Amino acid sequence: MIDLRSDTVTQPTDAMRDAMAIAPVGDDVWGDDPSVTAFESEVADRAGFAAAAFFPSGTQSNLTAMLVHCGRGDEVIAGQASHIYRDEGGGAAVLGGIQPQPLAQQPDGRIALDDIAAAIKGDDIHHARTRLIALENTFQGRVLPQDYVAAVTGLAADRGLASHLDGARLFNASVATGKSLAELCSGFDSVSLCFSKGLGAPVGSLLLGGERFIDSARRWRKTLGGGMRQSGLLAAACRHALHHHVERLADDHRHARQLAEWLAAVPGIGVFGQATNMVFMDVPAPHCAALEGYLAERGILVAVRPRTRLVTHLGISESDVRRVATEISGYFASLAQESTTE
Repeated sequence: MIDLRSDTVTQPTDAMRDAMAIAPVGDDVWGDDPSVTAFESEVADRAGFAAAAFFPSGTQSNLTAMLVHCGRGDEVIAGQASHIYRDEGGGAAVLGGIQPQPLAQQPDGRIALDDIAAAIKGDDIHHARTRLIALENTFQGRVLPQDYVAAVTGLAADRGLASHLDGARLFNASVATGKSLAELCSGFDSVSLCFSKGLGAPVGSLLLGGERFIDSARRWRKTLGGGMRQSGLLAAACRHALHHHVERLADDHRHARQLAEWLAAVPGIGVFGQATNMVFMDVPAPHCAALEGYLAERGILVAVRPRTRLVTHLGISESDVRRVATEISGYFASLAQESTTE
């Protein structure tokens, strides 16, 4: 199957499985899994942080960051369409009593600085106290401008707030811009990095921050059920991805550009945008279910919606994206032929 639903669908490579098989392990809840410790230390150093903690998922690492930065009755400012606000089950509110303050975003993920400043609430008994500003990079494949990131983190610091980055696809941003991980993390108090998307590991995210922050994060991780035992097997997969799958993200970006170019020539749809490893196409609503079924019958998995996202990744080749474009073109060509026949 050619699966373009997400970059979370990747399978471990043979080399990654070999690395997992020989990884030395211990009990990470006790802090003595050498594979986890080595992985945390290497990434923290590369990103410019003092410490890191290994988590089962980015959702849990983002939630933990909010629980450390905020108390019950506090507030986090985030984008209206951000993953933290829209796609993580409302965990901060449900489990932490933390109020989200969603703000409108521009297409590239930016929130207007004036809107952020106006939304910040002080220590007034009528209001939830703003404690945290959260950004996402990349946002729907788009890389946040670094001068904008610096402006937001600077605003947070000036107002006595913490700043957190949901960096689920930050390695894509690094490859796309040529900026180091440390440059992209600069200014944030905490960052979540995911290794189970474009990097191809089966499981795993890291939460980065200062030593005291990570000490608190480990306590929350245990409370949330994220304390894993011999998790060095998973950390070894993530570390293999770090060493072998980062630079190849450029292939995913190239394949996405090719797919967007080929789809732009298909009558019946419109390419809304392409950035890093994502392509967005507009499909007429009456054809969504039929096109999804048509593609599935031909071994192609796409979650077809009026605004459809297609994501390239480790398991997708140039010939795959060419075939996807060809089959989508074939679907609409068959409709045109039926209309002519009638």
